[in-house]
Amino acid sequence: MFDYYTTALLNTSNATTQYTLLTLLVNTAVIGNYTQPNHNAVPGILSANATFNGTKVNLAQYFTGALASTNVNGTATAVNFLDGGGAAPLEKNMPATNSSSNQYALLTHLYSYFGAALGCSNYSDMGFPAYSGGASMYQVHKYMGLDVNEVGYFITQVGLAAQSFGVTNADVSAVGSLLESLFDVKCAAATTVIPAQGAQLQSICIADNCPTAPNATCSAYAAVTSPASATAPATVTLGGGSSAAASTSTSAGGSGSGSGNTSGAGVAGVAGVLVAGVLAGLMAVAL
Repeated sequence: MFDYYTTALLNTSNATTQYTLLTLLVNTAVIGNYTQPNHNAVPGILSANATFNGTKVNLAQYFTGALASTNVNGTATAVNFLDGGGAAPLEKNMPATNSSSNQYALLTHLYSYFGAALGCSNYSDMGFPAYSGGASMYQVHKYMGLDVNEVGYFITQVGLAAQSFGVTNADVSAVGSLLESLFDVKCAAATTVIPAQGAQLQSICIADNCPTAPNATCSAYAAVTSPASATAPATVTLGGGSSAAASTSTSAGGSGSGSGNTSGAGVAGVAGVLVAGVLAGLMAVAL
């Protein structure tokens, strides 16, 4: 299915065009609309005026190094993830201006992460690098202490990005529901998202107001702490070759921190469900 939509939108399906497809979706979700035409407005994850359910949300602070919220070898660290040109290269369908920046590491991990989860046929071929970031999204994001509004806003931006390229409301809802079940619950049992990495703790929403996952395993998760403001400008460079975070909003641990707990059943067919939900109806351009 991914091949079909890649061909429909980009004329041919190969490692390069599939990777381009993921680049369009991720970049739009991060910075908002930058392509024409589009079907709806996408404020973007970095929006300075973000709200979710009437609550102000500021995800940009996790990208700028303003907070010691990135898991680097098990330590909460301030890392600037906008050190590769910020929005400018994303508007040119690029991850960053250089391959040694934290921004490059984060964005390219995002492209590959979604490529693996979506079951792209040319994933890991030349031109479509395999995902090499942290296996456990909980470990990647644990020092951020994200709440239901922050994670909800992030997921909404992914949905709006997909919708802006023509994805139907029904398909966007299906994708949103899947992302919520994987990441927007606290205490979730270990789950497989990237098949090669096995079952991992995946809860990103871990604050008190997050809904509790079915079959919750709260004992596997550490106590939640709010990230402290950085006491000095962020100077840590993880680099494009690091095993930094992949996911959604931010953090990347240079250790790929976290194999996490690997016990527990994985979610069968995650890739298939994502393909069906995300790609149906032109999702290809646009979890």
